Amino acid sequence: MIKTQGYAALSATTPLQPFSFERREPKPDDVVIEIAYSGICHSDIHTARSEWGPTAYPCVPGHEIVGKVTAVGKKVKRFKLGDQVGVGCFVDSCGKCGGCKTHEEQFCTNHTVFTYNSLELDNKTPTLGGYASHIVVKEKYVLKIKKGQPLDRVAPLLCAGITTYSPLKRYGIKKGHKVGVVGLGGLGHMAVKLAKSMGAEVTVFSTSPNKQTDAKKLGAKHFVISTDAKNFEAIQGKFDFILDTVSAKHDFTPYLGSLKMDGTMVLVGAAPEPSEVSAFALIFGRKKLTGSLIGGIKETQEMLDYCAKKKVYADIELIPATEINAAYERTIKGKVKYRFVIDAKTF
Repeated sequence: MIKTQGYAALSATTPLQPFSFERREPKPDDVVIEIAYSGICHSDIHTARSEWGPTAYPCVPGHEIVGKVTAVGKKVKRFKLGDQVGVGCFVDSCGKCGGCKTHEEQFCTNHTVFTYNSLELDNKTPTLGGYASHIVVKEKYVLKIKKGQPLDRVAPLLCAGITTYSPLKRYGIKKGHKVGVVGLGGLGHMAVKLAKSMGAEVTVFSTSPNKQTDAKKLGAKHFVISTDAKNFEAIQGKFDFILDTVSAKHDFTPYLGSLKMDGTMVLVGAAPEPSEVSAFALIFGRKKLTGSLIGGIKETQEMLDYCAKKKVYADIELIPATEINAAYERTIKGKVKYRFVIDAKTF
């Protein structure tokens, strides 16, 4: 067994704390990774605090993982010692269902094994995530990271990057499209960068006027204060596509009104409580309101290669493990630019 140091939530109401545990010895198709950096995603907080349904404790969060290969099983062919690699939101799936066969493993209809707070395919072994010094993952679910990339800034791409890249790519965003991004946090700032890199004209919707300067620096051409209903009057029917990254309850109706006929609004933020929407906002203009969940392994690798080529990386604050709990509170308050990343050397 591989001795591992990390941080874990032991209950929904107690701070995360140092936690020692063991990873499995590598099986023939496993890759052993020494973690260098692990991003803090808002979903980590929701799960650690059992806000998205029951959490199994101890819970080691973390699904934005980068590091280097330190050992491989005898059947591993794609990786060798020293390779830079990443691990995202899931680490296994059935491999047999329609989702798996079409490279959409996140929609496995039998059993997607998420990186933490999940069970392995044996339905017995709990998964523990990337707030840790090491992780052992099947080769198929390990991603390649090209040399020369800033690993700390690559880490958030494994969730925030693919979560925003996937819908932008699926709906064919390109030069000439007008794209709205709701929220300028960890997901939102990646959405702005990626949409801009694809040639779109980007508008940021935010409740925080002080984020306007940052929105422009990140690549947005326009900025709308979403708390004032009057600001929506001038942009009715303007957008081809809106990506909503907000993880708090809010009304979707004003944003749907800002879409062109047949426009699409995609939800990637998930509030614990239901949000509001008027049926008329969908009916008039034949608007579409849909959602998107990360991406499969093939698309995630595509995203990593795209970001390496375009030099699109997350804006981060690098922290030691001792600051995880403070980082959680700042993330909830939106006081981070724009993703916390943990230095795994400090576990």
